Amino acid sequence: MAFFSTQPPYMNPVVPFTGIIQGGLQNGLQITLQGTVHPFPNRIAVNFQTGFSGNDIAFHFNPRFEEGGYVVCNTKQNGKWGPEERKMQMPFQKGMPFELCFLVQRSEFKVMVNKNFFVQYSHRVPYHLVDTISVSGCLHLSFINFQNSTAAPVQPVFSTMQFSQPVQFPRMPKGRKQRTQGFQPAHQAPVAQTIIQTVHSIPGQMLSTPGIPPMAYPTPAYAVPFFTSIPNGFYPSKSIVISGVVLSDAKRFYINLRCGGDIAFHLNPRFNEKVVVRNTQINNSWGPEERSLPGRMPFSRGQSFSVWILCEGHCFKVAVDGQHICEYRHRLMNLPDINTLEVAGDIQLTHVQT
Repeated sequence: MAFFSTQPPYMNPVVPFTGIIQGGLQNGLQITLQGTVHPFPNRIAVNFQTGFSGNDIAFHFNPRFEEGGYVVCNTKQNGKWGPEERKMQMPFQKGMPFELCFLVQRSEFKVMVNKNFFVQYSHRVPYHLVDTISVSGCLHLSFINFQNSTAAPVQPVFSTMQFSQPVQFPRMPKGRKQRTQGFQPAHQAPVAQTIIQTVHSIPGQMLSTPGIPPMAYPTPAYAVPFFTSIPNGFYPSKSIVISGVVLSDAKRFYINLRCGGDIAFHLNPRFNEKVVVRNTQINNSWGPEERSLPGRMPFSRGQSFSVWILCEGHCFKVAVDGQHICEYRHRLMNLPDINTLEVAGDIQLTHVQT
């Protein structure tokens, strides 16, 4: 059946994520994921599967960061994995943004990472059986976009990036082995813009209004001070992301992980002192401060930043702009009770992922 339209993108999906592929996989469908790899990655998995159970996975794309980094590709049928195909190359960088594209063709999937061809994977089961995408592992997702690469380009209804045309995948001559191309890391994206495009609704289709270009509006910043709940609190492997811009005349700002009236973790950059203070407050009393860092002050006035806080069994790990800066041993041990995030001070807050 001809493929005429694509579904709206999934915006800022929480990982692990499982979502429907409307109409299933079809020849010419291009699926693009954009996001950022955690600073402390272990594995990432993107599965194209039948249903939500995970027993039937047509294509398992699985970057693993151990042993120098490599990518496993495989298929699972009736709960049993087939033989692995491994590529001993890691196309993703810790703490860095990425673009990952999958193009469905009649005989194989073709995969691009940061606009460079990476691997192709021959179908072991009929691809039209796939109706679900699943993403898990050490990454933050900005969006998952669906586009028909054989039709006229279509803008997503809401997107943080503008899409001008499908990614071009190189043709592979029969009998030739693929040639590895150089990896060029993606650059940090600027502050996101929301793309709003007028659409007409037709049963079963989402069509762009011809001749009307999309309009871009700056994404509104979060109000500061900012409070939000952390679903299910913390546990080992749980992470949160806070991004923003430091004001040009900033004195300080802080990020608090709260446990009721207590503060389990207080992260407090102070620009006049050029330190990042870490502490815990219990029953309105502060404990001893931790101030030392292995390098220079990681925040700068007037500059954007992204803070990743990863929970492990004994500590929080903190990275700024993809660089590890410190560990903070837990002083409040009941991690699931740490369920509120507070951000305040001299910043413009642009993104929060809990």
